Amino acid sequence: MATDAQSLVDRAQDAARAARAAADAAQAYADQASHLTHVADAVGAAAHAASGGAIDPFIFRLAIFVLAVFVGYYVVWSVTPALHTPLMSVTNAISSVIVVGALLSVGVEASGFLDSGPAWARIFGFIALILASVNIFGGFLVTARMLAMYKKKG
Repeated sequence: MATDAQSLVDRAQDAARAARAAADAAQAYADQASHLTHVADAVGAAAHAASGGAIDPFIFRLAIFVLAVFVGYYVVWSVTPALHTPLMSVTNAISSVIVVGALLSVGVEASGFLDSGPAWARIFGFIALILASVNIFGGFLVTARMLAMYKKKG
């Protein structure tokens, strides 16, 4: 019985070390992402200055968005499985903030407090509401399934 408890403690310590290594790797990727955003800002400012302000600011924002997509892809896919459950909780929290913003965007006309705003803002708000809701409910399902793997059978 004592050896079973010791082996569980050893496995937990190994998992903690692996989680710490994964957290360090994630921090390194986050630092790289931060550096890339500074580089993108500098390149955008240089292009804006070189063109005399003739380039539309939308193009700069689009370029930063595309870079963020690539950085996000590499950060997410480099996470070890030991951190998936905590990260699902964080993404659920982020998605809940998105839901609040989407509800404000969709229901701004119904509140009577502000002007109705453009229709495309309400449409994008509705799309954001649907996608964030799917992300939240899917995250809860995945988290529940992963936690069920740790329950004793029988």
